[in-house]
Amino acid sequence: MAFGSFGESSSQQPMADINTTPLVDVMLVLLVIFIITAPLFHQAVPIDLPKVDATRLEDKPQVIQLALDGAGLVYWNGELIHREALPARLEAARSRNPELHLRADRATRYERVAEVMAAAQKAGIVKIAFVTDPGNLEKH
Repeated sequence: MAFGSFGESSSQQPMADINTTPLVDVMLVLLVIFIITAPLFHQAVPIDLPKVDATRLEDKPQVIQLALDGAGLVYWNGELIHREALPARLEAARSRNPELHLRADRATRYERVAEVMAAAQKAGIVKIAFVTDPGNLEKH
């Protein structure tokens, strides 16, 4: 019995033709969908916008350089501050939506870095960047 035929045939070879009817059906459906949806891509309301000569404002966020040394001392933009004064300063700076750039000495305990990050989070500062020195990386 040969594949693709219902009648008796003299040769016992399988039929080698590909049925392209389902392919043509799918292509026609896709063509109809494209014809219907293509005009919808350019549906826009034509309006005449006013012309102004204004330059874009460069609203750069305030950057706070916060450094921790190996002894646990805190430096705010290069100025030594007491650790207990840090939450109040962060709270005062929150209204300007600052970016906190945190530099920590290699010998700084992780606990001190976590305290600074927790104080920043409590103050509502969400942009924190860790500053590293790529020149001192050791190759393993």
